[in-house]
Amino acid sequence: MSNDITGNSLLIVWHSRTGAAEAAARQAYKAAQAIRNELGEPHRNVYLKRACDVTPQDMLEAGAYLFCAPENLASLSGQMKECLDRLYYPVLHRIEGRIFGVIITAGSDGEGALRQLRRICSGWRLNEQVPGIILNMRSDTEESILAPKTLSETQQQQAGEIGATLFALL
Repeated sequence: MSNDITGNSLLIVWHSRTGAAEAAARQAYKAAQAIRNELGEPHRNVYLKRACDVTPQDMLEAGAYLFCAPENLASLSGQMKECLDRLYYPVLHRIEGRIFGVIITAGSDGEGALRQLRRICSGWRLNEQVPGIILNMRSDTEESILAPKTLSETQQQQAGEIGATLFALL
């Protein structure tokens, strides 16, 4: 993400096991890019990065964040949690007041992961300008939980709206 004007970009961080959270992140990215193009904003960018690839510098250069992750066993997925653990102290007190959004994909609930991510973001003193959403994939058997996922049209629209709104708020 280097060479970006600090604070003028949206960083979309994602982790996915079965494709749903990645699809949500990609839909949010696509919608944010569309707003960027529509507004003709050459100095504002949107970046899409896997959780395992996000650096403290990426976080410092962004003015807004969208975290997209699945809920696993009533918590954030391990890879998203590891990402946030790794980044927490290097950016603490350096990103306060920036905006964020959350998309959680879940088999049936999602509240635990949403609550956990919000709690981490409150430690950074981030501002949730766009309410987080849970995309319920209605998976409650081992087979359906492990199966590859696709988003419904409504879920795609919801993810897109969050990406576009966060970008517009920059």
